[in-house]
Parts: sequence; C-alpha cells; structure tokens
Amino acid sequence: MHERGYTLDDVSVVMGAYNEAEAIGPVLDDIDTATDGRAEVVVVDSSDDGTAEIARERGARVVPQPPSGYGAAVRRALYEASNPVRITTDCDGTYPMERIPDFLALIDEGYDVVSGDRLYHGAETMPAMNRLGNKLFAATASVLGGHTLHDVTTGMRAYHEDVIESIRWTENTGLSAELLIRPAMRGYRIRQEPIAYDERLGETKLDPFSGGAEIGKSILKCCIEERLGIGR
Repeated sequence: MHERGYTLDDVSVVMGAYNEAEAIGPVLDDIDTATDGRAEVVVVDSSDDGTAEIARERGARVVPQPPSGYGAAVRRALYEASNPVRITTDCDGTYPMERIPDFLALIDEGYDVVSGDRLYHGAETMPAMNRLGNKLFAATASVLGGHTLHDVTTGMRAYHEDVIESIRWTENTGLSAELLIRPAMRGYRIRQEPIAYDERLGETKLDPFSGGAEIGKSILKCCIEERLGIGR
C-alpha cells in the first residue's frame, strides 16, 4: 500500500437523519471539533422536527428527501459527497467522532474501507439483544462471504470514493452490511478498526425484529449475488 496524501480537507462526513433534533447538534459539534471545521458534512434529511434547521445552523449541507428508509438516505448522502474520503456515521451520538482523523489516516495509508468495530470492546452500552444479533450477523456474513467480518452493521466507516462509485448498492435497512460485504468479497483492502460505542441520544427508530429480519435477508442476498457475480 502507498500513501495517498489526503488531509482533513479531503473528507466528507455523511449521514441520514430522521427526527434527530435531540442528537444531531452535539454530533455535528463533535465532527467540527474532530476535523477543525475542515470536513464537508452532508445530511440527507427526512425529518419534520427541526433536525434540518439545526444541521444548517452548524454548517452542514442538508439534502431534503422524502422518508425512504435508512439505506436510501445513507446511499444518497454517499453519492452527494464531493470529497474522495467519505465517512459515514449515525446522527444519534453513538459513534466516536474523535476517531475521524484515525480513519482518514488509514485510508491515506492505502486501505479502501475502514470499518468501525463496535463489538471488539464488547459494546456494553448496546442492548443485549442487539449485541447478540450483531454477532450472529457477523458470523453469518463471514461464513457465507468467505472473509472474517467482525461488525457488519456498524454505522461508522470510511470509504475511498472508488469503492462507493464502482459498486451498485441495492439494500435499504441492510445497507450497512452490504457496504462491507461487497467490498470484502471483491478484494478491496479492508481494515476493521475497534471503536468505542456510546448510548444513543433520543429514541431509536429501528424495530429490532423486523429490522433484524431485513438485515439477515440482505446479508444472504449480497453474499449469494457476489458468489455468482450478479450485478458486477
């Protein structure tokens, strides 16, 4: 691997938002602190609670979109980003924005995807059912995909733009899993980086049962399609 020469000016931090007025302000403040205000911030927003106004006040570029689900928002945010290093996060305060420079350094070092691994440290703040489900998702993706994957549903990752632009992304609730499985199975350079994970601010919007079923189906679909070369 060789260094690419990226700086914080080459970073876009992106997220989807749906009624996160309680949390998005602190998250954007943390991003601003971690990047010295140099990163582009893109928020694809479907809210009706003032989330968009809070984001704009803090300098984010807000892209309105009708409520279409998690993956639709994050996928559009990734495509709306204009910088070569694109870092996803959730706007609920669970992810450590202070790690953005570390993720950037790893992309600059030559990795194509840097995936935040919440489970490495135990993710004790995560509800027990979610923690168990995420371990099962990771085990399933590892077996079916042929690569050891630790945390396939994490919302914090960094991607080189080539990965985002070269793969056709199809999933919605299961987009986080797809964003790791397809690059891994196509031979991109993956780094799974342990991160801390905090309790969310505000209330969760994801039903653990229906959402878990959708993620499981996405993992199965992505692994089968990649094995068969469908969509490449």
